[in-house]
Amino acid sequence: MAKILPRKGVLNITPYKAGDAKIEGFDTVIKLASNESPMGPSPAAIDAVKTAADSGMQLYPDPACTALRAAIGDVHNIDPDQIICSNGSEELLHLLAKGYATDGDEIIFCQYGFLAYPIATHAVGATPVVVPEDNFTANVDAILAAQTGKTKIVNLANPNNPTGTYLSKSEILRLRAGLRNDILLVLDAAYAEYVDQDDYDAGFDLVNNGLENTIVTRTFSKIYGLAAARVGWAYGPKSVLDILHRIRGAFNVTALSQAAATAAVRDQDHVAKAKAHNLKWVPKLSQALSEWNMTVTPSQGNFLLAHFPGGPDQSVAADQFLRSRGIIVRPVANYGMPQALRITIGTDVENEALLAAFTEFFAA
Repeated sequence: MAKILPRKGVLNITPYKAGDAKIEGFDTVIKLASNESPMGPSPAAIDAVKTAADSGMQLYPDPACTALRAAIGDVHNIDPDQIICSNGSEELLHLLAKGYATDGDEIIFCQYGFLAYPIATHAVGATPVVVPEDNFTANVDAILAAQTGKTKIVNLANPNNPTGTYLSKSEILRLRAGLRNDILLVLDAAYAEYVDQDDYDAGFDLVNNGLENTIVTRTFSKIYGLAAARVGWAYGPKSVLDILHRIRGAFNVTALSQAAATAAVRDQDHVAKAKAHNLKWVPKLSQALSEWNMTVTPSQGNFLLAHFPGGPDQSVAADQFLRSRGIIVRPVANYGMPQALRITIGTDVENEALLAAFTEFFAA
């Protein structure tokens, strides 16, 4: 009997595995595995959801996300007509692959790039081209050397997850200048709000360069604390947004999510508090971990990539020990780094508990 077969590439996908949220035997856990905000969402966002829930759940949401795009435009001083909203920024990565790549085409991304990139690539039958990094940082020269006549998209997370490293504005400009003009550069800036470096730029100016070949994706899941709402957005050329609008779901952002994100983006005081908390703990945790001879990759995200001196065996043992204390972090062997764990910055109490557990682990 003939079998129904999926399109080319789909069976090459390794399904994405979300970070664990439960440990058997624990009613509550300290979850430091998914880069969620320890500050939670703005109180204004919570109030907005409650109001939206009371005002017409039977009605479809605004398909254009008009109020949300206006709010984003106001805060970032960009044109709302060049903004598209989505069900998380990951949806945009899939839509861009679907809109611009197919069988025989190539999509470039970096060695330690977000796992959504190969999934989106395989899903449309395109060929993933993985380029090596330099000390866990994207290498512009390697990316440029990898482009061929089949290249359609370059996906670059800046800052990157799970490494936390970033490229400066000058390096991003060099990358764009070295790519063919008919290659779409996707700058995935999910962690942009956390960056504290003067030479960093999310890439909005490249969108405005008139070449219509660069798009910047953003999210409300990280510093805004709205991971459950699933809201992403992008700033891009109108010609690219036109393609995305043709293939996206008509009502891809719920009314409650739109209300939450609109209120959240206007509460920049809350964002500032979340960033300040992160800037307090990234160096503090980095220093503490280094005192146990761990190598911590310098991070511009809300997480740390900690490499264990004892290699993969010690990394696994540390993960198991932390779980025995009710603490969940993220193993990154699936990214090709079995010697490391990714640790999200938590609340003050959670971070202190993590340090206490590591003290116990390394004393054993």
